[in-house]
Amino acid sequence: MQSDVPRRSGRGLARGIPAVLSVVSAFLIWELYVRLSGISPLILPAPSRVLDQIVLNRALLWDNTVPTLKATFAGFALSLTVAFGLSVVLDFMPRVRRALFPIFVVSQTLPLVAIAPLVVLWFGFDLTPKVLLVALVTFFPMLVALVDGYAATDPEIEDLMRSMGATRGQIFRSARFPSAMPYFFAGLRISITYAVVAAIFAEYVGARAGLGIVILNAKNSFRPDLVLAAVVISSALTLVLFAVTALLQRVVLRWRDVGATP
Repeated sequence: MQSDVPRRSGRGLARGIPAVLSVVSAFLIWELYVRLSGISPLILPAPSRVLDQIVLNRALLWDNTVPTLKATFAGFALSLTVAFGLSVVLDFMPRVRRALFPIFVVSQTLPLVAIAPLVVLWFGFDLTPKVLLVALVTFFPMLVALVDGYAATDPEIEDLMRSMGATRGQIFRSARFPSAMPYFFAGLRISITYAVVAAIFAEYVGARAGLGIVILNAKNSFRPDLVLAAVVISSALTLVLFAVTALLQRVVLRWRDVGATP
């Protein structure tokens, strides 16, 4: 088994090469187009100019990245807690699930651009509205993933546990919850990609600091290079969080690979 670890790592790196080449090629084409076309940097700055802005304004970007990360982590923690708690309630109470699930679906149809100013108006310009908006955007994919994961439990396993006198709680803990883990991590990866964007949008609507404020001020100052610098930072944060989630999934679900090894 130990000899397979380097081999799997090599395959993982090989799978990532096409994505890296695609990104590098896109930036090279972008750079060449700006240099050869002579387009104004006030319309489309080159990637090299954006990188220069990241270096020159690193203190400003860092000082505003911290509030965005706080809103992202706090909102996602709230989202995760609410999604898991609701999923358990909905799994144990099918009638409550039929009554509440349409409400959760409707909550996701509300346009964020209309809801965000109201949330800021109701809760002010501190951390609270950002946390609430991040939670609102990210909890639904995890909730759906958990509920579907519980429902995907093998009925034969549940029947066997009932025949042995297991309670509903024991069946949930030993069968339904482990069955939902792959589904949960799929929903977690989807949600984490929305978290940073939701936090920045909430800051864009109303905040004292954050990457959203940097983007807003740079836009008002006709600084597309600084706007794109903040966008690059937010994209990097999203990619890092996605990678951490994928790594966590591999660690938590390693038992599946171990169980499949002869």
